[in-house]
Amino acid sequence: MDAGLKRELEEKVYAGERLSREDGIALYESDDLAWLGGLAHHVRMQKNGDVVHFNVNRHLNMTNVCTASCAYCSFQRKPGEKDAYTMRIEEAVRLAKAMEGDNLTELHIVNGLHPTLPWRYYPRSLKALKEALPNVSLKAFTATEIHHFETISGLSASDILDELIDAGLESLTGGGAEIFDWEVRQHIVDHATHWDDWSRIHRLAHSKGLKTPSTMLYGHIEEPRHRVDHVLRLRELQDETGGFQVFIPLRYQHDFVDMKDGKIRNRLQAQTTMASGAEALKTFAVSRLLFDNVPHVKVFWVMHGLATAQLALNHGADDMDGSVVEYKITHDADDFGTPNKLTREDILELIRDAGFRPVERNTRYEVIREYPGPDPERRESPQPMRV
Repeated sequence: MDAGLKRELEEKVYAGERLSREDGIALYESDDLAWLGGLAHHVRMQKNGDVVHFNVNRHLNMTNVCTASCAYCSFQRKPGEKDAYTMRIEEAVRLAKAMEGDNLTELHIVNGLHPTLPWRYYPRSLKALKEALPNVSLKAFTATEIHHFETISGLSASDILDELIDAGLESLTGGGAEIFDWEVRQHIVDHATHWDDWSRIHRLAHSKGLKTPSTMLYGHIEEPRHRVDHVLRLRELQDETGGFQVFIPLRYQHDFVDMKDGKIRNRLQAQTTMASGAEALKTFAVSRLLFDNVPHVKVFWVMHGLATAQLALNHGADDMDGSVVEYKITHDADDFGTPNKLTREDILELIRDAGFRPVERNTRYEVIREYPGPDPERRESPQPMRV
């Protein structure tokens, strides 16, 4: 990068000025990861100090039957396939109750777009889950699912959200975003929910008092300019509603598991390589710098591996997600040894080992408990990078 441009970008960041599309593309073109990380860490420390947030959550996927066949997805099954499943509501409640230990605070629910399940299944499921777990927040359904509910019910998204909120919904999930730019999206997504409907549904959720996450699936066939475009669309919507609590870059995963049944459902992997750790850290840094009006940036450790997740905390991220168990939507990349479960103690140790102070939160980022940071008396104890 030209030294003058580098100095100009630094001045903008330290002055708190908003970065442009051209700035974002220039940042991605830089190969100085330490410099990028330092800028992003400056912003992260200004917004969140030495805190790393986490929560104790579990994922529940009530059906993997889906009408869509998105090119990156290994989760979906068609009706009649050997390992297709759909839970009865009683079964979902029984499974959720079994997850209740360890002071669970959040249940994260995402499903396939089932072609024949009636609309009423979904609010009834939430109602039953809330009755069984009254102290657990229900973070459920992507904007793609809400759009699907409009189709199968004949109701508006507004009426659908009202019913789901009455049943116990506290937040949508951020899925269905992938990459918004049609140049890429047309090749990776096989459903009808694109930017106009995704943004419409989140805007509506925000108007009803819900806070929601936003996501981006990166590291497949997109280019850095598509990532910049994606973040800036979200930034503009955030200017309007203020309803996004967190941005979550999700690393695209190759399929290491489903090939066992002879079917490679992930049609992108033959033409792609997964993003390297360095590319992941660059994505976190540039995202933190561009998305100036969202409070938090989360690293989903399941999709990045523990070492990269810890490093991301010095490249703009301030949230390590939670103690996920059996995350099915994408696989946990067995080749680099990511576990499918972390306990509260595991997460506390990871955060302290990276040099930060753990803070347990709920779905709305309200503090549940603050924990001590690294022991300052230990010479080998790490501390957050200072900039």
